[in-house]
Amino acid sequence: MKKSLAIAAAVAATFASSSYAQSSVTLYGIVDAGFVYTTNVDGNAKYALGSGNLQQSRWGLRGAEDLGGGLKTIFTLESGFNVANGRMGNSANSSLFNRQAFVGLTQDQYGTLTFGRQYDSVVDYLGPLMAVGTWGGTYTAHVGDNDNGNATFSLNNAIKYTSPNLSGFQFGGAYAFSNQAGFANNRAYSAGMSYANGGLRVAAAYLQANNTGTLNNPNGAVTNDQFGLFGSAQRARVWGGGVSYTYGPAVGGVVFTQSRLNGLNDNLSIRYNNIEANVHYNLTPALGIGAMYTYTNANGSVLANAGGGQTAHWNQFGLQADYALSKRTDVYLEGVGVWGAGQASMGITQVGFQGADNYSSSKNQGIVTTGIRHRF
Repeated sequence: MKKSLAIAAAVAATFASSSYAQSSVTLYGIVDAGFVYTTNVDGNAKYALGSGNLQQSRWGLRGAEDLGGGLKTIFTLESGFNVANGRMGNSANSSLFNRQAFVGLTQDQYGTLTFGRQYDSVVDYLGPLMAVGTWGGTYTAHVGDNDNGNATFSLNNAIKYTSPNLSGFQFGGAYAFSNQAGFANNRAYSAGMSYANGGLRVAAAYLQANNTGTLNNPNGAVTNDQFGLFGSAQRARVWGGGVSYTYGPAVGGVVFTQSRLNGLNDNLSIRYNNIEANVHYNLTPALGIGAMYTYTNANGSVLANAGGGQTAHWNQFGLQADYALSKRTDVYLEGVGVWGAGQASMGITQVGFQGADNYSSSKNQGIVTTGIRHRF
């Protein structure tokens, strides 16, 4: 009897040890801070210590459990923060896990299905082709981040599917519930695809969010405080496509996106067109340089004020040098400038950089930042 109990205990211990070995939880994150010089802030230059100049400072937990047969449970909990003052990094969302919070299942042959707060398809598929989603960082986002390339907001209450890699082709989509009565009220959905072959990468994506200004439903798919610059919209739609090519130490890309925002304050409707060209080159394994240019034009109408057709456009340039001190730590120097022209009612005098927290007091603004970034 004692021998049987000993054998049973040994077998149980073996299974417990095996189960533990097949599960993992990883702590990860980015800490990014440095000096920021910004022109034309209330008529003056601004000197500041900034956080998240290239990438928002963040920390997260990522875990997986092997269920057998290639099936795994996965989860991610991710929070952005401001390293300069220790506060939550996203002022529009003070939730603990304001960037991502999801759990789901993944299988090599069938793909990944997740549930929770997640990125949309523009971030997932077009972001890797933009400067803001790769080397360029926060300040290279298109004017006001009108296409969400910089992940200004995530989708709440979302079910998301990502296919396996099918000989270089991958696709996916997400549906975010409003979590209130009225199925179509404050919901959002997106879809995207990409194809990679050798150095070539092609991608396209679509995003739609309804009634983003539903303030009486702060837990909706996309709420007014998350949507940022544009406030409430009866319907927001973003679509775009792009291509990039990697050749040795160089990678270049071109991306087009269009954002349509209908039913804003005073019944304003705006259409933004963004065309971006970017290139990055590694001079040495440690030293990389990058350049980007984006042209944005906007067309809008103010129905309530009978304002008729109105236009504006912006030119945005960015240069960056980045030097890796190690595999996890790098230092950088970046400069970005934006120049606008058009009618004031189109927000032309409200030009500014995503993440800089200050609008320009004129039709142009420049920003120079240098700092250090550590990944863990």
